[in-house]
Amino acid sequence: MKKVKSLLFSTCMLLLSLTGCAGSQQHETVRQICTPDTNKAEAMQIAEDVLGKMNFTIDKADAELGIIRSKPLQGAQFFEFWRKDTIGAYNRAEANLHSIRKIVELDIKQQDQQSCIGCVVEVQRLSIPERRVTGWRAYEMFSESDSSTQRLQLDPKQKMAMAWVNLGQDDKLRTVILKRIEKRLKGK
Repeated sequence: MKKVKSLLFSTCMLLLSLTGCAGSQQHETVRQICTPDTNKAEAMQIAEDVLGKMNFTIDKADAELGIIRSKPLQGAQFFEFWRKDTIGAYNRAEANLHSIRKIVELDIKQQDQQSCIGCVVEVQRLSIPERRVTGWRAYEMFSESDSSTQRLQLDPKQKMAMAWVNLGQDDKLRTVILKRIEKRLKGK
């Protein structure tokens, strides 16, 4: 019995340590970074590399305009501990409960002898409309499944109404991205 209680306690402590503190914490938010003695091309190269190491795939990179835009990246699930694109306990929980994706856009400007980089991280959630439930079984809300096998098979009306809903911006991820770029630019 003691071993079971000890194992249960250890498991709970492990889970709590993975979720982080639930209390209100103040996080520094960074909207833009400026680094002296850096040219635009160098800043773009490092920014692309940082996004790549965070598992983002570049969709568009325009050196003249100084814009880098990523393809949508699905939010990391709890078992993907190596991924660093979901910051904070709330965002981790949301990515595990919903289909979440993120799109990063960097705006790089050359000002005098420095490069200034701004970042926007758009967060979107997949919205799948419910279908009419003809019986009392809850597993029929989204698809035609049976009690032993759950399948997501959408009917044509559901497919037409399915959409990515904008949830706003992820300030925490933006701050992490900009700080990583700044660290790389300062350590070059």
